[in-house]
Amino acid sequence: MYWIDPVIDRRWTQFVEQHLQASVFHTAPWLEALRRTYGYMPTALTSCPPGKELNDGIAFCEVKSWVSGSRLVSLPFSDHCQLLLEPKGNLEPFARYLGKRGGASKWKYVEIRPLEPPNLEGSDSNNATRDHHYDFQNIRPQNGSACSFVKCEEYNLHKVDLRSDPETIFSNFHKNCIQRKIRRAEREGLQYEAGRSPSTFAKFYHLLLLTRRRHGLPPQPMAWFQNLAACFGENLTIRVASKGGRPIASILTLLHKKTVVYKYGCSDPALHKLGAMPMLFWKAIQEEKQRGAEEFDLGRSTINNLGLTAFKEHLGAACYGLSYYRLGRRVLSITDSNMRVVRAMFARMPAPLAQMAGTLLYRHMG
Repeated sequence: MYWIDPVIDRRWTQFVEQHLQASVFHTAPWLEALRRTYGYMPTALTSCPPGKELNDGIAFCEVKSWVSGSRLVSLPFSDHCQLLLEPKGNLEPFARYLGKRGGASKWKYVEIRPLEPPNLEGSDSNNATRDHHYDFQNIRPQNGSACSFVKCEEYNLHKVDLRSDPETIFSNFHKNCIQRKIRRAEREGLQYEAGRSPSTFAKFYHLLLLTRRRHGLPPQPMAWFQNLAACFGENLTIRVASKGGRPIASILTLLHKKTVVYKYGCSDPALHKLGAMPMLFWKAIQEEKQRGAEEFDLGRSTINNLGLTAFKEHLGAACYGLSYYRLGRRVLSITDSNMRVVRAMFARMPAPLAQMAGTLLYRHMG
């Protein structure tokens, strides 16, 4: 097994461009933005020796934190990151190597976020797929204790097929929740702008602060979005809807090959009824289709977030199961009661202090 730097190794960029299952989260711009903002070290594990063309690889970032512990994640702040193995590739040699390396590196765990389980040598792959569980009882780290990839989190993943004509896509929207609100936005005369200008970024970030406060969560640092824009260039678009010059909703999307990815959305809850968010998604679909997009990846939602899941399904999205897996020590999750305390604290925190907290905390959260 060989470690490479996927940001500077040209073979990785060529590999990602050619691989049918590679996403925006595998790309050098996404990895470089993670490195610039949070200091994570991007790396990729491959069975291909130096100088040879890549035909497999798993992208990771090493997260070193004195708060949450060191770990290897594929990939931080990424909704998913498919394992780019051969069509009948086998994860076992990678997992065996990672199990041994994990003991030497003192990682708490190795986490993967695949769209689908790979084939498993020596096991019933159909059962593995059905159970959403990787089981490698023969993998042993250096201390000799058995370990396995175990499912640790579950989400819903939503995607809209954009290959139909715009009229068909619009007709697939929920009539009351989406179509009616888009027409409401038109009647209200909402202003619309798209781009990456400083003023557009300022409007987006202002709404992001409102949204994160409403959800009781720290806001991502402004440097994260600035680095995304610097790394992705014209493949990043911020769309903003305003009423009478007042920003009321915004979304940030990334384009990779023929897939547009919705990554962040924010809004002013006082004016939700004006239909700004449905309008922005409809604008994004129309504009990205003109750029050749054939799929709209609306990202993940937690299993119990029924409102977000319903909104994405009302946009005509198909829903898929998405599971994350960990190899290594068992990690205790935050209890619901503790999370309620954290959310209440951030909901009441002054905006400047919340921004400072986000800047300090996010690098430990990946």
